[in-house]
Amino acid sequence: MIWCVLCSLLMTLGICLGLWQWHRAADKREWLEAMANAPQVESPRELPSEGSELVVEGHFLGKETLFLDNRTLDGRLGVGVLTPLVDDYGQRWLVDRGFLETGMSRATPEVSTPEGRVRITGEWQADGRQAPVFGDALEGRRLQQIEPAAWPAGFRFDGWLHQASGAGLLPIWWTPNVMPPERHTAYAVQWWSLAMVALIALVLGARRLQADARPSVTDRGIAPTANKYTEAREVRK
Repeated sequence: MIWCVLCSLLMTLGICLGLWQWHRAADKREWLEAMANAPQVESPRELPSEGSELVVEGHFLGKETLFLDNRTLDGRLGVGVLTPLVDDYGQRWLVDRGFLETGMSRATPEVSTPEGRVRITGEWQADGRQAPVFGDALEGRRLQQIEPAAWPAGFRFDGWLHQASGAGLLPIWWTPNVMPPERHTAYAVQWWSLAMVALIALVLGARRLQADARPSVTDRGIAPTANKYTEAREVRK
């Protein structure tokens, strides 16, 4: 009966994981729709919505620049350049200015930062904090992931701006890493197919057990009836 329990567990697992992937696909469609309809906000004073296109004016704090380690662009190894910006309202923003090639060197990168007032645009990304970092996130001036806490003065909002235009822009390396809804739907179908296979195996196995459990003619205590061929042989003898 162990196989019966295993098939039941496998069927339940397939159904549950299929539903989970199905809901993930629906959530991803809603998220992509929200990104497509995200507003453009100029000099925001309140928390922007995810994916909003922001226009910010102010000045960079070049001395506070840190570098996001182990970035790649077109097969080149480098870092992402993260520079705080103070806008006209005194709000601090963390700006991902783009990619700086460093190769295999572990020396502290050097990058120039515009002085004076600048006007930049970019896409806002909220701080999701989904990827764990083991150990110290800051090594010298290199970060293993974007960590706003590495700047003691902090920022007005939890998140960062991926610069798309304006002074100080470097080659853009960042693109949203989003699994399309169709992929989640395909995973859901695969899990449900597995559940269906487990159900079929469970039904066939149950029928086999039922057939094996039926008593035979001998088990019922009924003597088998001799056929005509056997009777004829006995008469000749």
